[in-house]
Amino acid sequence: MRNLALLLHLSAAIIWLGGMVFAHFCLRPAVAMLESPQRLSLMVAALTRFFAIVIPAIAVLLATGGYLYMVREGLAAPIGVHLMVGIGIVMCVIFGHLIFGPFRRMKAAVAASTWPVAATQLGKIRVLVLTNMVFGFAAVIAVRLL
Repeated sequence: MRNLALLLHLSAAIIWLGGMVFAHFCLRPAVAMLESPQRLSLMVAALTRFFAIVIPAIAVLLATGGYLYMVREGLAAPIGVHLMVGIGIVMCVIFGHLIFGPFRRMKAAVAASTWPVAATQLGKIRVLVLTNMVFGFAAVIAVRLL
């Protein structure tokens, strides 16, 4: 059971972290050549699809992470495991803020064709994604090196 939980945990982490890397380093620069209405509409559509994949991945991460934490001695687990748990919780909070804050406002602004507002919200999303990406790599480093 532990091996299955670990496989699901790693797969979900790869989906979330890999998606952030793709969105930040590939998609965002590629759509920069588009005019605001097309760029912002495309980003809403892409992020909507991405979040539909990431939300279940986060649920899998939390469920399998909790299970793995308990079978790994819980509080007696190595420091890297505790760091990964803490970082993961912070990442989930940031993601929740991203979804219910800037992304919700960006979707509403795109629907209302208020492009400057949508662009401002996309800028906030970019910072939050970059922050979560750094935290994601820190979690991987923590659990593997500490």
